[in-house]
Amino acid sequence: METLRGKVAIVGAADSEVGVVPHMSPTQLGMDAALKAMDDAGITKDEIDGLITCDSFAEPFLYHSEAMAEYLQINPKYCLSVGTGGGTTFSLLHHAASAIATGMCETVLITMADSLRSGISKEKAMNTQASTGHAQFESPYGPSVPSLYALIGRAHMAEYGTTSEQFARIAVAARKHANLNPAAQKRELITVEDVVHSRMIADPLHLYDCSLISDGGSAVILTSTKSAKNMSRQPVYLLGVGEGHRHEHISQAQSLTTSAAKDSGQRAYEMAGLGPENIDFAELYDCFTPTVLIELEDLGFCEKGEGGSFVESGAIELGGNLPINTHGGLLSHCHPGNPGSMFHLTEAVLQLRHEAGRRQVPDVEVGLVHGQGGIMSSHTTLILGREV
Repeated sequence: METLRGKVAIVGAADSEVGVVPHMSPTQLGMDAALKAMDDAGITKDEIDGLITCDSFAEPFLYHSEAMAEYLQINPKYCLSVGTGGGTTFSLLHHAASAIATGMCETVLITMADSLRSGISKEKAMNTQASTGHAQFESPYGPSVPSLYALIGRAHMAEYGTTSEQFARIAVAARKHANLNPAAQKRELITVEDVVHSRMIADPLHLYDCSLISDGGSAVILTSTKSAKNMSRQPVYLLGVGEGHRHEHISQAQSLTTSAAKDSGQRAYEMAGLGPENIDFAELYDCFTPTVLIELEDLGFCEKGEGGSFVESGAIELGGNLPINTHGGLLSHCHPGNPGSMFHLTEAVLQLRHEAGRRQVPDVEVGLVHGQGGIMSSHTTLILGREV
């Protein structure tokens, strides 16, 4: 099988302002991030011949990527809009890498943005939340997205004895890392007690077990390894990528405690020729705290059922065996919807360039980035490194 290992590199990465940004539309946020990513890469828009985006809830377009190309005034050879929820970022990076490796294009801009905090009404937000479930087996019973993820948390508690306090450790670690990140939306430190005594959203999920609602945009630029070697910035190479897709609706899931992260991770490790023991840090999709715990297990960082004790040990914090979500993640940095995992990717680029400042993990060489969309439905795992 043809492998993508070492054939492409990320050469530019940037974020817009995040949090509450009412003075910028999703298009403006996406273009702001895109232009900053071009500056970071040291290229002009005329050097971009591939463009991938994801549509916006707050400002939708029928042909989103074409609309963004029009806005940028570029004429790409390769133009694509995708949508697999929070897993969008990394599945589209898989597509972009394949396009470069097969000669469809040379340099791809991936930019995504939305304004879930400032750009949509509470009524529209609630309607979106309610439309996620299966029309026959879920929606008639009125579940919201948090309640569907609550099923996963409750199942893990029932099967393995996981506690609310262990879930809370994930939120506390995220906030510790956000406290070191001046760009993060929420930086005030919190404790386990703060989490478990915060307002109940959907048992067992408390307010601080749930991700933020934000505005923001983020962008990366990929090119061939050959072209990357001629650029001034440290390239971040794609060593492995894998996808896993097991269901769309949670009522159709084969398991509530084992996800397709197991499939995507195995495929990424195989392509990279590496294993969990080779990973220096990880940026894991954290829309809700139980999600992170299951990803840690399915990606091989601890045994199934041991995620609670793993996070309780402090392993996921800076200074631990596997620092995760070093920017603060969706729980504390920002979460503008589908673009949310883009910020995990730009953080991984900073870490691998050794440019993350106070939150830098020392001497990192290899990082893992994981995104999932739907209700633990679609998963993509990336393994990135400083060297091919």
